[in-house]
Formats: sequence, structure tokens, C-alpha cells
Amino acid sequence: MSGHSKWATIKHKKGAADAKRGKIFTRLIKEISIAAKQGGGDPDGNPRLRTAILAAKAENMPADNIKRAIQRGTGELEGVSYEDIMYEGYGPGGVAIMVQVLTDNKNRAVSELRHAFSKNNGNLGEVGSVGYLFTKKGLIIVAKSAVSEEKLTEIVLDAGADDLSDEGDTWEVITDPKDYDAVLAAIKAAGITPEHAEVTMIASTYQKLEGTQAAAMMRLLETLEDLDDTQNVYTNFDMDEVAVAG
Repeated sequence: MSGHSKWATIKHKKGAADAKRGKIFTRLIKEISIAAKQGGGDPDGNPRLRTAILAAKAENMPADNIKRAIQRGTGELEGVSYEDIMYEGYGPGGVAIMVQVLTDNKNRAVSELRHAFSKNNGNLGEVGSVGYLFTKKGLIIVAKSAVSEEKLTEIVLDAGADDLSDEGDTWEVITDPKDYDAVLAAIKAAGITPEHAEVTMIASTYQKLEGTQAAAMMRLLETLEDLDDTQNVYTNFDMDEVAVAG
């Protein structure tokens, strides 16, 4: 399993616990609002908003909630104004981490992030310290049991995907962000339901950790994910599947 699907897979398995805390809806509402604020309330002309709405519908968010989140973003309804900020830092063993934050209080967000990094053997870095390692890409993970490599390759390449790779029990499809919607739609149109799909930040190189460093890194990532202002966490951390299962 490659590093860029590793943390996505871990978060997917943690999804039930996140849902119990209401984190998923909160994050989706924030994302819809900031997307509407930055690119307008029409999803047809705003790819980020379109992706956020699709994610919200996948989590069975009521249409009224989605509509209100869009209206708060466009200013039609009063609401909290969020800043969209990307922070960069290092975890145990010098692993690169990027944290996307949507916050109404930048000072609180920075303070909580710095505390999370410092208590888990990491540190918050300067702007640009690790960002050069990451590129924005579409990531779609499909179970091998759902489709053959030959058929999936034909579907995704015809739809504009960049690459398809073998990741053990799954196929991993990588796309340019502008082609993500079309590739995902083509996969679903073929009757295939992906295990996981998102537009994410993928690292050019990965750093493997073992033992206590891997455990410390997992604690740091989970701590960062649990912060109220955290929207997404990206990393070039890699580890054995046994460690994931553990």
C-alpha cells in the first residue's frame, strides 16, 4: 500500500467514530461555505463547491443543510466567516505534514496546532517548509473484488485519469483535479462503488517509520484530525499494513 492511500484508508476505517462525534457534518458544512464564498454558489461553475456537495450527499446530509451552508458562504444568510489556511510541519522522524484549517479564530487554530505538534514529537514549520513535496490530485480507491484491472484501466483512462496502480487489496486511481469528477462519474456509471474518493494532496516521496516512531506519528495525526478547526491532514508518512491494522 502506497503512502498516499495509507492515511486515507486509516481515516476511512475511523469514519464511524468520526460520525459519532459529528465531525463529518461539521467539516462538510465548513467546506461548502468556504467554497461558496471563494467561488460562488453555483456548483456547475465552482468545482470545489461541486465536490463538497457530492461529499455531503454521500454522507446523507439533508438538502436544507447544504443549501444553508451555501447561502452562508455567499452572504445570503448570516453566519460565521472562516479563513482557509494551510499549515506545514514535521512529525516524528522528520515526516512532512500539511494541515488544512478552516477557522473563525486564527490565533486559536495556531495555538492548538503548535500544542498538538509539540506534545507528539513534532513541530510546526514555516510556510513552504514541506509544501513543495505535495501536489493536488484526485484519489479514487476501488476494491479489487469489484472490477478487473483491465476493465478499470479502460474505464478510467478513457475518462482522463493519470494513473492506475495495484495497492494490494485495492486499485488506486490518480487524476488531475480537473478530471476527478469525470473519472469518478465514469467509475460509478460502470456500476462500481469506490471504497474512497477525494481530491487530496499527494506527496512526491514517502518516508517509512517503524516501531515507536510510527506509533508516535499515528498519535500526532489522530490528534491533528480531532482538532475542531482541522479540515484535512496530508502527510508523506508510510508504514507497514500490520501497523495500520494495529
